[in-house]
Amino acid sequence: MGWTLTPEQSMLRDSAERFFREHYTFDMRRAALGAATGVESNTWRQFAEFGWLAAPFSEADGGIGGGPVEAAIMMEAIGRSLVLEPYLPAVILCGGLLAALGSDAQKKAWLQPLQEGTSVLALAFVEPQSRYDLNDCMSTAREHDGGYLLNGHKTVVLGGAHASAYIVVARTLGGQRSSDGLGLFIVPRASKGLDIIAYPTIDGSNACELRLQDVRVGHDAVLGNPQGAAVALEKIIDAGATAVAAESLGAMAALLDLTLDYLRTRQQFGRPLGANQALQHRLVDMHIALEETRVLVANATTSLETGDADSRCKAVSAAKIQAGKAGRLIGQEAVQMHGAMGVTDESPVSHYFKRLTAIDVCFGNASWHEQRFARLALDADTPIGQPA
Repeated sequence: MGWTLTPEQSMLRDSAERFFREHYTFDMRRAALGAATGVESNTWRQFAEFGWLAAPFSEADGGIGGGPVEAAIMMEAIGRSLVLEPYLPAVILCGGLLAALGSDAQKKAWLQPLQEGTSVLALAFVEPQSRYDLNDCMSTAREHDGGYLLNGHKTVVLGGAHASAYIVVARTLGGQRSSDGLGLFIVPRASKGLDIIAYPTIDGSNACELRLQDVRVGHDAVLGNPQGAAVALEKIIDAGATAVAAESLGAMAALLDLTLDYLRTRQQFGRPLGANQALQHRLVDMHIALEETRVLVANATTSLETGDADSRCKAVSAAKIQAGKAGRLIGQEAVQMHGAMGVTDESPVSHYFKRLTAIDVCFGNASWHEQRFARLALDADTPIGQPA
C-alpha cells in the first residue's frame, strides 16, 4: 500500500498473498466459477481460521483490532488473485454495519458467526430506479404487531446468492428520496415472503434480487435507529468504494506483471516483443497509472477513520475516479498487447479486465464520483446523491 505497515499488518499481507499464490491459482478459480461460495466453501472457513474475517474489527467486537488498513490489505490480495469469496459484501459492508450499529445481542447472533465463517451476510440497498442515490428508496418497513412488515424490491445484492441473511434498507417514513426515515433490517434467508432470484455477474461473482412481500421481522432485527440509517449507510458505502479501489490495485498489478512477462517471452521476428520501444513506453504508462492509484487509495483509506464527512467523501471519490480510469487503461493495454489471447476465457487477462470493469461501476462509477467531487470541492448547496 501507500504507507508504512506495522509488523502485524505486514504479516497479514504476506500470509494472504502466500496463501492465494499457493492455494488459489487461476485454474482453481476457473474450476470454482459457478460453484457455491458461501458458508459451504472450504476456502471461506480457512479465511476464518486465519483470522482474516476478523481482521477489520476491534477486539471488543471479537476481531484482531484492525480497521480500514487491514481491510485494504486483504482486498488488494483478493484483487491480485481474483478471489470469488464474498469478503466485500459480508465483511466490509455487513460486518462494518453490525460493528457500528449492532447491539450486543445482534453482534453475538450475526457478527460473531460471520467472523467464525459459519454465516455470510449481504447488503440489499440498491433498487431498480435508484442507481447511485442511496436515499432513493421505495421499499417500506411498516410497524405491525410488535415488529415490522417489509415490502419492496432490491436488486444487485452483491454476494447475495448464498447469503445466510440480508441487511435490507427500507423506508419507515418520508418521501422516496428523503434522507430521513431510512432503516436497516436483518432479514434471514428463510423468512416467509422473501423471494431470492440469484444470478452470476460478468466478473464471475454472484448477486441476486430480493422481492419482499409482507416479510415480518421483530424489533430485534433493526440495526440502530429505524429512521436514521442514512449517515451510517453513506459511510459504509464509502468504505466499500475504498475497498474495491484497493482490490483494483491487486488486479492492475497482476495485469502489469502478466503483460511484462508476456512481452519478455513472446518472440516476433527473432526478438522479444519487449524490445519494441513503443511497447516499453506503454508499460511505463501502465505502471504510472497503478502507482497514482496506490497513493489515492492510501489517502482514501486513511480518511475513513476521520470524523470529517466532506474530506472523506472527496478522498474516496478521488480514489474511485483514479481506480476506474487506471483500471480501464491497464486492462485495455494488457488485452491489446496480449493480442487475441487477451480476450479468451483461458487467459487470466480477460478475467482481470472483467473484474476491473465491474469495480468501476460498483458504488458509483468514475463519472458519478467526478460530479460528487466537483460539488464538494465547490462547496455547492445542491444535495449530494450517494453511491450504490
